[in-house]
Amino acid sequence: MQAFTRRTCLAGIAILVAAAAAGFASSSLHSKRTRHDVATAMTGGDADLAPPILRKYGCTGCHTIPGIPGADGKVGGSLNAIKQRVYIAGVLNNTSDNLTRWIVTPPAFSPRTAMPVTGINEEQARHVAAYLYAH
Repeated sequence: MQAFTRRTCLAGIAILVAAAAAGFASSSLHSKRTRHDVATAMTGGDADLAPPILRKYGCTGCHTIPGIPGADGKVGGSLNAIKQRVYIAGVLNNTSDNLTRWIVTPPAFSPRTAMPVTGINEEQARHVAAYLYAH
């Protein structure tokens, strides 16, 4: 009887641990989805479309970008936690419109910036902004 009780107790603990892990994974996925949805609403862009844009326009060569393999550049600042910053590049209030405008034409806001005009258009910049706010 005692062995049965121990096995039952261990099985119960295993079930509780598995349920907690599943709840954490679900919560993590829900949180990621929520961040994605909020970023989409803020920017009018689609974060899922940003990774190839970031590669095409060379962003990954200059910046460290969360979630983008190989985006470990050290020329520009890290783009991690953009949503938590007060300013964009130290010159613009952190709003989705300002971030989009900065991505398109950084020298218009900071003439001596090292960040070039890459040729990225406003629609693409909105996708990139959505990605950065979601991560």
